[in-house]
Amino acid sequence: MTENLDLLMFVALMAAILSGFPVAFSTAGVAVIFAYLGWVTNAMDIGLLGALSQRAFGLLSNQVLIAIPIFVLMGAVLEKSRIAEDLLTTMGRLFGNVRGGLGVSVVLVGALLAASTGIVGATVVAMGLIALPTMLRAGYKPSVAAGVVCTAGTLGQIIPPSTLLIILSDVMSNAYQQAQYEQGKFTVEALSVGQFFAAALLPGLTLVVLYLIYILTTGLIRPDDMPGASLGVERPSPSDILRTMAAPVLLIVAVLGAILGGLATPTEAASVGAIGALLMAGHRLEQRPKIILIGAVALVALAIVSGAFPIRLQRSDVAHSEFAVGIAYIMLALIGLAAIMIATRTLIREHVVQEALTSTLTMTSMIFATILAAGMFSLVFIGLGGEERVAALLSELPGGPTGALVFCMLFLFALGFFLDFVEISVIVLPLITPSLILMGHDPIWLGILIAINLQTSFLTPPFGFSLFYLRGAAPANVATTEIYLGVMPFIGLQIVGVALVWLLPAIATWLPRSLF
Repeated sequence: MTENLDLLMFVALMAAILSGFPVAFSTAGVAVIFAYLGWVTNAMDIGLLGALSQRAFGLLSNQVLIAIPIFVLMGAVLEKSRIAEDLLTTMGRLFGNVRGGLGVSVVLVGALLAASTGIVGATVVAMGLIALPTMLRAGYKPSVAAGVVCTAGTLGQIIPPSTLLIILSDVMSNAYQQAQYEQGKFTVEALSVGQFFAAALLPGLTLVVLYLIYILTTGLIRPDDMPGASLGVERPSPSDILRTMAAPVLLIVAVLGAILGGLATPTEAASVGAIGALLMAGHRLEQRPKIILIGAVALVALAIVSGAFPIRLQRSDVAHSEFAVGIAYIMLALIGLAAIMIATRTLIREHVVQEALTSTLTMTSMIFATILAAGMFSLVFIGLGGEERVAALLSELPGGPTGALVFCMLFLFALGFFLDFVEISVIVLPLITPSLILMGHDPIWLGILIAINLQTSFLTPPFGFSLFYLRGAAPANVATTEIYLGVMPFIGLQIVGVALVWLLPAIATWLPRSLF
């Protein structure tokens, strides 16, 4: 029995999580119980738990994970200020008369929101409240409409900036370093969030294209399921489209461009995104929006000009012209600060900031508590010999490295029916990814395959989180079974996406190799 404590530990964890008890407490509780059992039966050196404090300190000081709460805040501000509603309305007017046009609009807006917020729950709920009733009134089959909304909302998991990609980059970087140590290398390479953001960009857009092809094809083959919708309003003018799209697109370019261009770390870029979201939301809700617009322009000008012509006023040999330029930079900064303060005051008055902070604290505490508990679980699991068992299992599978990867992908897909992506990422992946990397799989390519697989977990019944989010936001006449049926074709498209990245690795590896 003692030689199988590691297997019993994993089974106990699955049972505890599926019982509905909070994941962080389930994980930590199972770790404590089996650490005690291992100590009593001499199956484990209890001194191994001394490393837990180091893991906790490493988590709190992890520069990569600091970006998570800032990106979550950015998305929460955009979601609470109802910017998604403006995007959906404009895109619906643009494509609504085409068969499947409303579905196309929802997917495109989902991609934009994914690149500007990265929060799946907020996107699904927003589109479930706004787009789903419109699609039903236009004559869309309920299951089709529900499937489109659910799937478009999950794009926030694969299109950067994404909480999944941030967590995954940290996990894969640690696994890559561990694999290098086991190969006898003492000068190891690390992987960055920017590399994973770059690697996920083309696969994410590939999924968007697959969704659009499916929607337009379905509209042609089964027009009764996706009829053209006459919304009773005229098509938006170019100025309307520009006014609605300009700010989100500029925010996406600023955040992702700063990371991919090497101009800023993910945390710094997230801070830029949070300030941009604050200004966007304030501009939408402020009675005198031109003041905020002027401040935003001043900040953009300051970033561009100061980057091209840096001035260091602390030097003793500053010329009069440089001093004048420095004063101009200070004036631009003060104008931008005034706009931020006005936007913040407006959002506090409208209770946007309070709701966004509550949402951010709730999600962030859940993620970090789970990561901390998973660190304790992995320590005990390793102490009981689980890591050696996993490595031996993968090496003995038929098919070599390819067979091991197929098995792991199927295993993760099955876990996605029951577990959240955070739980899979921080509990399961550290146990299997080092062995897969040692077998020769490229860590970035492997990470993107896993990311698409974990994105699918939001759609798979019975516990797909997007299904639950939409069930809470959908009208009562949309049955739960219709939501489940609606996502089935898109689960198939997710599998096609995994196959494309598998067969054409350059989709995931070309951009990070070019940029980094």
